[in-house]
Amino acid sequence: MSDITQEAWRKYLIQLQVHPLRTKAITAGCLAGCSDLIAQKISGVKRIQLRRLLLIMLYGFAYSGPFGHFLHKVMDIIFRGKKGSKTVAKKMTSSPWNNFFFMMYYGLVVEGRPWGLVRSKVRKDYPSVQLTAWRVYGNRYSNLR
Repeated sequence: MSDITQEAWRKYLIQLQVHPLRTKAITAGCLAGCSDLIAQKISGVKRIQLRRLLLIMLYGFAYSGPFGHFLHKVMDIIFRGKKGSKTVAKKMTSSPWNNFFFMMYYGLVVEGRPWGLVRSKVRKDYPSVQLTAWRVYGNRYSNLR
């Protein structure tokens, strides 16, 4: 790593220790924004949808970062001293809720669709979204066995 990168990483880790919630919220917002920006470019849009990008960043900042922060604190208490792939799998219990909540947020807030349309779309698409997420998680953590 370059000196600048190492110094930035060191300062980030200090902020993570001193202000963990704030740092995680800002990080989640930035990562969500970068993710959406890349998704928009890959999808071939001619102009970046700035409103969508900012709303996705807001989701990361206001929900993903804080929720993840507090969830992991609770999980560390529940699973204190336990290690291994079974513990990791049990700690991933938030995946169904996170996917459901994001689909609702995206439909209602980002796309501005009415409740009835969002509800029917979530009912239709949620099972396949969740199964895909579990497959990805399963593949990612299968090397822990």
